Amino acid sequence: MFVFVCAGCGAELTTPLSQVALPVHARQTYGNGAQLPVLMESGTFAVDPDPWGGPWRMWDEIDPGEAEARGIHAPVHALSDGTPGASVIAPGDVRGTRLIPEKRGDACCGLDGADGPNMACEACDLPVATRVDDCSLWQAVRLSPDAVHRVPVDGAHAAPLSWTELAKKGEKTPPFEPVATWAGRPGLDHYWSWSPRWEAAAGHALAHLLVASRGQPVNVPGGLTAAVFQRALDALLPAGPPKRRAVLAGPGQPSPDAGADILLVPVHPQTGRMWAPAGPAATAHLVPLPLGVWLWLVSPQPCLPVPASGRIPRDVLRDDPLPLLPGRLFRADRGTFRHTLVRQPAVRSPWLRTILENLTQGTPADLF
Repeated sequence: MFVFVCAGCGAELTTPLSQVALPVHARQTYGNGAQLPVLMESGTFAVDPDPWGGPWRMWDEIDPGEAEARGIHAPVHALSDGTPGASVIAPGDVRGTRLIPEKRGDACCGLDGADGPNMACEACDLPVATRVDDCSLWQAVRLSPDAVHRVPVDGAHAAPLSWTELAKKGEKTPPFEPVATWAGRPGLDHYWSWSPRWEAAAGHALAHLLVASRGQPVNVPGGLTAAVFQRALDALLPAGPPKRRAVLAGPGQPSPDAGADILLVPVHPQTGRMWAPAGPAATAHLVPLPLGVWLWLVSPQPCLPVPASGRIPRDVLRDDPLPLLPGRLFRADRGTFRHTLVRQPAVRSPWLRTILENLTQGTPADLF
């Protein structure tokens, strides 16, 4: 475990924290006026390898070689010139800091970090972090890599859980959830929706699925997996044979057969590494999914009422009221999709570049 200390005076700025992988929805902007929860679990931190926040440079100001060196292989509106490597933590894990009121940014309901670091060390006043909690943004504190140091603390360093342990004990992420709002109708401060986490996970995975498709049609398993991916794949890829086949694979699941071209696999929530198969399936193209989303897809919880006689037991789903469901078809998160796709070297292919360009022109709005 680690604590983060001020680079100026050495004061402790956080509780002890364990490192985990950065959530795939870390940069997501969701809806309009939505109150998103805290990004990181308490007691954890993740390192964002990419720059974040201002100053910004427009695409025509950037040399193509520099962009490629930063892992960007297609045009974007602008690139951050911030310092990469910020450590992202939950706001409740911060200690010994104060807000800088004049660094409020352009936020309407909270703080968005647009004016740079908005938290200072209480002991020496050095700006050390940026708090983000505006509407439609995940709540987090980003510790500036050039203003804090990470210091190991005494105590046992737990080894990452094994894939077997994660398959048995991992927490599933439900595909539907209530989303709170700042300005709901009188008496209603939330709405029932597809999970923002699922939409970001789908945007990330969809970019990898397109790369894995090699420009050919792709079939995914039926049910919820098809509801999440198939409509977008059919719209973005050409119709007709030959079709590449994607299947769910991972710990505790049957070994994928040799005919599977693409494997939808979980990402380890602590290490950030994808599960990888052995044997003939080792040559298949891997597409990453957050563990909680993957667990739900391979073992969905029932949403239909179970018939029962007499009094209905407490643990039996009831048919009154009916299970809440979103009022629209699933849509992958556009921003996460674009962020992921421009970082794939394959996006230099003309057919993928066309898909990227159509995001702001001809792509049907209901896909994203």
